[in-house]
Amino acid sequence: MKRIEVKLSLAVVAPLLDVIKSVSDSLDDQLAAPVQLERIDEDLRENWRDELVAAQNGDVQSLLALFDSDFFSSGVVNFDEDNADAILRACAAVRLRLKDQFLEEIADEVLESGEVELEMMPEEQRRYFMCYLFLATVQELVIEHLEPSVS
Repeated sequence: MKRIEVKLSLAVVAPLLDVIKSVSDSLDDQLAAPVQLERIDEDLRENWRDELVAAQNGDVQSLLALFDSDFFSSGVVNFDEDNADAILRACAAVRLRLKDQFLEEIADEVLESGEVELEMMPEEQRRYFMCYLFLATVQELVIEHLEPSVS
């Protein structure tokens, strides 16, 4: 099984984990990317939505679980083929929520390029942006090293 081990700076990542946790709390009962289910029977729609929310929240919990006590003692996080898909989905969900709630005035092109003047941002928005970039980097690592279709 493929596995990658990444050493991260605790001083940089710890505050970002607080952001991820607060965003994950806001996802408890909402989808990061709402889907249109109006054409579906109301009972089925509610069950389907609940299942999607539960799956999303399970993925986010898998992401947060990577940053356990071992991480705080070593600074190392491990990604493998077993957690890759959940980590990708969790990063996407948190990034979507960050974009929708805290970074909405920044154009998508600017967000994706990372070419933002950090010193011009308010401190709180800077934390959200740094978290957005961190999660993008995690996604890139997983895709580059663990996705079977990418060689």
